[in-house]
Amino acid sequence: MKYLVIIEETKTGYSAFSPDLPGCIATGSSKEEVEKNMREAVAFHVEGMHQEGLEVPQPHSFSTYFEISA
Repeated sequence: MKYLVIIEETKTGYSAFSPDLPGCIATGSSKEEVEKNMREAVAFHVEGMHQEGLEVPQPHSFSTYFEISA
């Protein structure tokens, strides 16, 4: 499955979350680190859901960009 992950810059580095997997988050001091940590967090989150017999949500979020004059 392919999940949308949102990465945001913070005062101390970066944070990430997936709208399709509530509670699944990660942080890192660089973009590369937060991406690595979030990939591991998603895998761990989904594995835990399987182990508990919970239904893993199907991805349903998407993204787009709009260009405007500023």
